[in-house]
Amino acid sequence: MSIANSTVPVTVLTGFLGSGKTTLLNRILSENHGKRIAVIENEFGEIGVDNDLVIGAEEEIFEMNNGCICCTVRGDLIRILGNLMKRRDKFDHIMIETTGMADPGPVAQTFFMDDELREAMSLDGVVTLVDAKHVMLHIEDSDEVKEQIAFADVILLNKVDLVSSADLDQLEARIHSMNSAAKIYRTRDAVVDMDKVLNLGGFDLDRALEVDPKFLEPEYPFEWSGLFELGAGDYRLVLKPGPDPAMNLNFRSASVASEAAMRDTVEKAVLVFSDDEVALQTGAVIEPGEQLSQIDLEGDELVYTLRVPVAGSYVLFTEHHPDEFEAFVTDAQGKRLDALFTREYKPDHEHDEEVTSVGISTPGDLDLEKFQDWLRDLLANLGPDIFRMKGVLSFRGAKERYVFQGVHMLFDGRMDRPWREGERANSLIFIGRNLDREALNAGFNACLT
Repeated sequence: MSIANSTVPVTVLTGFLGSGKTTLLNRILSENHGKRIAVIENEFGEIGVDNDLVIGAEEEIFEMNNGCICCTVRGDLIRILGNLMKRRDKFDHIMIETTGMADPGPVAQTFFMDDELREAMSLDGVVTLVDAKHVMLHIEDSDEVKEQIAFADVILLNKVDLVSSADLDQLEARIHSMNSAAKIYRTRDAVVDMDKVLNLGGFDLDRALEVDPKFLEPEYPFEWSGLFELGAGDYRLVLKPGPDPAMNLNFRSASVASEAAMRDTVEKAVLVFSDDEVALQTGAVIEPGEQLSQIDLEGDELVYTLRVPVAGSYVLFTEHHPDEFEAFVTDAQGKRLDALFTREYKPDHEHDEEVTSVGISTPGDLDLEKFQDWLRDLLANLGPDIFRMKGVLSFRGAKERYVFQGVHMLFDGRMDRPWREGERANSLIFIGRNLDREALNAGFNACLT
């Protein structure tokens, strides 16, 4: 599959937490390859620190940290890519660095399913970094690791200096058994020739369909939609409690009463589901529009009002399938109304709910000795559960920022550029399993002077 000269090539950079994506990205941005690259970053966590770790971040870099790029953030991705194309003369290539928890499949889907993006951009390839030292801790029980390897066009087996040759051979054989078509390069500190990760010539759609026959069936942040033909007035949305305490939904108008009209509203609904939801109490009024509503599902039978301003066709998108909550719509007399058309959607993938992030962002200077003692104790006791940690720190008496990254019990830090006026602060994040937010905050705060 070749890339048309008129389209902008896009590289998706993926890999599990701590595999070296930011290191490779820095190399790509600093190499003399003659390309102007726009970067889109996505972090799994409540605060963003990658922007501070990427050199030249003041320029063409866009950060999303309100979720996983393969789930509700896809709406944000479409928006950013659309805005980028208005500045087409500013760059030659787009690099999307996904969170370490992302399945790259839905990101790649975006360039096949959205008509405008397909005309303007071409997916040049998926590059996956694999942490040779730690990947075996996650490869058995992490679907994300398997998917990142399976969808890759190029795999960088990184940190080879930390693993024996025999273990590397065994790991490479395992990866090859999972993805025999990908080119595998062994790297240290993500050092690789740029022509091995850029200008790959196109993502292989046929191979992607072999990996996942449902590849071209997008994952959505909702599971069901129904189109109703409604007259002006109030209707009741009736629900009975289900497995979750709340559910998001979007109620919107459609052009006509047809399956095609309902399909036309899907991508608009994706954008709405990437926005912040508005929590509504039981009994609230839900009107058609661009609002993402979060409704309560705790209690006995729950009733919300669907307010229809003018007669016409309306589509209801729900985060879960109505069968989970015995959801239905009635008219003012209590008569149950059936949707003219319904559609079920492939739900977005589930992340390991034990894997969470704890972000710390606070002003002040750290006492170096106290911080080292705290971190040493933290890694000795919790290292196996800390998949990833990274951040920018302010130490007492230091004029420069201290930038650090870590994976499990491995830690690397260095003094960086001088602090700019007004920016001095501490920003760090831990990603892992069974993290104690209060304990992490208390331990860090005790290191402040």
